[in-house]
Parts: sequence; structure tokens; C-alpha cells
Amino acid sequence: MVQAIVNLGEYEDRILTIVKGKYGLKNKSDAVNYVIDRFDQELLEPNLRPEFVRKVRSLEKQGKFKAYKSIGALRASIK
Repeated sequence: MVQAIVNLGEYEDRILTIVKGKYGLKNKSDAVNYVIDRFDQELLEPNLRPEFVRKVRSLEKQGKFKAYKSIGALRASIK
């Protein structure tokens, strides 16, 4: 476990207190971990929307994608 000293402003401290109370967490350390976990789930690796997956699969069936054997082949087709 890593320990860190964090300087929070008054507003940030209030937010952590609200998160701690809303989700029944034991302390502000748990609240920070909860916020980080939510950030990870929502922003760093979001799931693809089903509409997007359907659209990509539809494009694959239509043959709109082309496979390249190397980066050089891709670059040659772009120029």
C-alpha cells in the first residue's frame, strides 16, 4: 500500500466528505479510492456503445475495411 500526503482545498474536502457519507465509506481514504475507481471505469477504459459495435460490424460486412501487411503499405496507399 502506498501512502501519500495530499493537500486538498476546502471544496475538495467537502466533496470527499459527501462521497464518504453517500456511499457509507469508513474514511476519506476509502472515498479517494472510490473516486479513482469510478474515474477508471468511466473515463480511462469505457465500454463501447452497442450502436457503435453494430455500425462497425455492418461496415465490416460491406467490405469497407482493407487489411495492410505493413505500415509501409498503408503509407503508400495514403499518398
